Amino acid sequence: MILLALLVLLVLLLISVPVAATLIALGLFLDEFFSPFPLVRAMGDVLWSASDSFLLIAIPLFILLGEILVRTGIAKGTYRALESWLSWLPGGLLHANIGTATLFSATSGSSVATAATIGTVAIPQGKEMKYDPKLFTGSIAAGGTLGIMIPPSINLIVYGFLTETSIPQLFAAGLLPGLLLAVLFMAGTALICLWRPSLGGPSTHHSWGERFSGLKHLVPVLTLFGIVVGSIYAGWATPTEAASLGVIGALLIALFMRKLSLGIIVEALDGTMRTTGMIMLIIIASYFLNFVLASTGVTRELAGFLESAGLGPYSTLMLVIVLYIVLGFFIETLSLMVITIPIVAPIVIAMGFDPVWFGILLILLIEMALITPPVGLNLYVVQGVRQGGPFNDVMLGALPYVGFMFLMAIVLILFPSVAMYLPNLLRG
Repeated sequence: MILLALLVLLVLLLISVPVAATLIALGLFLDEFFSPFPLVRAMGDVLWSASDSFLLIAIPLFILLGEILVRTGIAKGTYRALESWLSWLPGGLLHANIGTATLFSATSGSSVATAATIGTVAIPQGKEMKYDPKLFTGSIAAGGTLGIMIPPSINLIVYGFLTETSIPQLFAAGLLPGLLLAVLFMAGTALICLWRPSLGGPSTHHSWGERFSGLKHLVPVLTLFGIVVGSIYAGWATPTEAASLGVIGALLIALFMRKLSLGIIVEALDGTMRTTGMIMLIIIASYFLNFVLASTGVTRELAGFLESAGLGPYSTLMLVIVLYIVLGFFIETLSLMVITIPIVAPIVIAMGFDPVWFGILLILLIEMALITPPVGLNLYVVQGVRQGGPFNDVMLGALPYVGFMFLMAIVLILFPSVAMYLPNLLRG
C-alpha cells in the first residue's frame, strides 16, 4: 500500500495536478480502495479542525510583512549597504547576495520571497559587472533557503503546528544554525572563487565613509527583527502577535521613509492572499490525507517497517535523511513537510531525539530540496527573475551549496548543541 500511495502521489505531481488537489485525490483514492469505512464523510470535520488554529494566523501576517518589504524597496538599500562591506572578498557581489539574503531572512519568513527579492535587486547588477551567471544565480537561490531557517520562519511554524512543538524554542534553535550556514556559504564561495576566479567577479573596495553611511539602510530590517523576535523572547507576544507587530512596524517604517502608498498596500495584500491561499489549501489537504493514512494503516505499516528493520537510532536517522533527500528531488517543500512529518517525526522522537533539534535538521533537509532539480522551487524563482539564459546555469551554480548544506547536516548530528544551545537557555 505504501509503494502504491507513493506512486500515485508522484504521478499526480508529475502531470502538474495542483498540490492541494493531489493530496485530496490521493486521500480519496486510498479511502475508496483500502478503507472499510467511508472516511470521506469525515472530510468536513477534518478540514475545519486543520484550519481552526490561532497559530496559523501567523502565516499570512509573516507573508504580508515580507510583501511590504519587497514592494517598498527596503531590500534594495539593504543590498547596497552589505555590498559596500562584503564585496572586497573573493567572489565580490556573491557575498552581498548571501549577506542580504541572511538579513532579509530575519524578517520575511519565506524562502521564495527572499530569493525573489534578492534576485530582483542583484541580478541586474551582476549582469552589468559581467559576473559568471552560474555561481551568481546559485548563490541567490541558496541564500534564499535561509528564509526558512532563520527566524521568523513560516516552515518552522508549520513544523511546530504539526508536531505540537514550541514555536519560540524552534525559532531560537534555528538562529545559530542559520547564521552558521550563511558563514559556511560565504567561506565556501570564497574558496571556490580563489580556486576558479572566473566563477566569481571583480572584488570592489569602498571607503569607510561609504560603508558607515550605508549602515542606515540596515536599520529598518534590524528594527523589524528586534520587534518580531525580541517580543517573542521577552514574553510580550506570541508568534502570531509578534507577526502582527512586525506588520505594523513595517508599515510605519515604510510610511516614515515615504515609500508607502495605497497601490503598494493593495499589491502587498493581493500577494499575501494568493500565497496564503496556496499554503492553507496544502495544509488542510494534507491533514485529510494524514487522517486517511492513519485510518487505513499506512502510518502503522511504515512505523512497523522501520521498527522491524532492527536499526538503531542513528541508523534510522540516516535512513530518514536519505528519504528526505530523495523525495526532495520530486516533491515541493511544503508538501514534503506536511506529508511526511506526521509519519516520520513520531518515530524519530520516540527513539530519543529532541523534537526541536529534529525540526532544525528537517528544515535543513527541506532547504536542500529548494535547490535540487527537478522541483527545486528557488531555482525556478531565480530563473524567473533572471528572465533569460539557460536554466542549467542556475542548477549547476546551486550544486556547491547543496554540498555545504550536507556538511551542515553532519555538524548538527555530531554537535546537537549548535541547535540546542539557545533553546536550552530558554528552558533553563
